Amino acid sequence: MTDPGWPRIGVDIGGTKIAVGLVHRDGGVTDRRVRATPAAAGADRVLATVIDLVRELAPAAACVGIGAPGAVDVRTGTVRFATDLLPGWAGTPVGGTVESATGLRTLVDNDVNVLALGELRRGAAIGNDAVLYVSVGTGVGGALALGGRIVRGARGVTGELGHLSVAGPVSARRCGCGRTGHLEAVASGPAIEAAYGAPGPDLREIARRAHAGEARAGAVITGAAVALGRTLGGLVSALDPRALVLGGGVSGIGPLFTDPLADALRAEVLPPLRTIPVLTAGLGLDAPLVGAALLPEDLADPVRGRDPVSAVPGPDDAVDEPGGNHNSCRAKRI
Repeated sequence: MTDPGWPRIGVDIGGTKIAVGLVHRDGGVTDRRVRATPAAAGADRVLATVIDLVRELAPAAACVGIGAPGAVDVRTGTVRFATDLLPGWAGTPVGGTVESATGLRTLVDNDVNVLALGELRRGAAIGNDAVLYVSVGTGVGGALALGGRIVRGARGVTGELGHLSVAGPVSARRCGCGRTGHLEAVASGPAIEAAYGAPGPDLREIARRAHAGEARAGAVITGAAVALGRTLGGLVSALDPRALVLGGGVSGIGPLFTDPLADALRAEVLPPLRTIPVLTAGLGLDAPLVGAALLPEDLADPVRGRDPVSAVPGPDDAVDEPGGNHNSCRAKRI
């Protein structure tokens, strides 16, 4: 028996690889495909690779959801702002280009937002309507869900946790934005590697040494975890989420990282907040694909039938273009 609106194609555009897969209603992923991201070749080539992969799965799919780096205008599927992870990525009309080339309705959001959405609806955070999701890997990113929906803010940049200033001694290492003292320059994977010493081992080797009992490796990991936990404590105090979910490669170190993080967080907050669950993301490699496939439900406003990112009508609201009507997952209108 067919399942109307499913399966859907989930797409994860990363700095080194692009992954796609058919996502089913229960969160299962089949027909996963992966290709290297041709980042140096520019945005057009990256999109061409995405389109090739989507076309391979298109006959079986109802629509496409994409998680992309940078701040995304979810109404149009265009990248508003991006770092140099993908050269020339800012301003790229991801949604419109993929939809025009494939004939499938295509929705696009920030990559960390879709990770959070996957965990919220199909992963570790099921049953929690207010969740702070934190991804710690090459960088530090976050997403906030309130009322069971992702909050994107007035400009689509909610969750840029990596650019929060860290209390205490300021790291001399520069953040990707060019400034020092930011969380990303203290608690990310590259920050841990730099703190251990260069030239030195990569994050995986540092974690192995820490698990083997090496004091130096353990101290570096603990230092990053405590800095992150103290900073997140301020956010938890301000937002009062039901749960905190940790994802990303650094969180994968396990209790050597997550335990001191949770202890530092709980030491910062008021007593009523000290019982907040600190959860580890559960979807693994499927998370970005599952979350991207769930964008139609998250972006559909049941009252207005439009994107809830802003209550103020935008210049594109009356235009029938990709991203303009989110409560459908069907073929592109001709």
